[in-house]
Amino acid sequence: MLVAFSVTPLGVGEEVGELVAEAVRVVRASGLPNRTDAMFTTVEGEWDEVMAVVKAATDAVAARAPRVSVVLKADIRPGVTDALTAKVESVERHLAADRPGTRPE
Repeated sequence: MLVAFSVTPLGVGEEVGELVAEAVRVVRASGLPNRTDAMFTTVEGEWDEVMAVVKAATDAVAARAPRVSVVLKADIRPGVTDALTAKVESVERHLAADRPGTRPE
């Protein structure tokens, strides 16, 4: 499964990058495939392991903030692996087809 989530510390002012970095450190230390962008961190794995990472990342932020907001979106597809990369590659192939002299594979 893929889980895209964001953890936002509340009640700590406008500068939250340091606390969000705590959550990302937990995700990266998990060893699960992951990718972080400006809005979400996406993690790939089995239900229990991914949800444990989301909880640990949330707990890391909650240890330093009086309130935490979590937004989560999940794509559950049993038997699918490497979706974190494959989904993006599929879109890129289609975009490449739009450029002159290229065709999707």
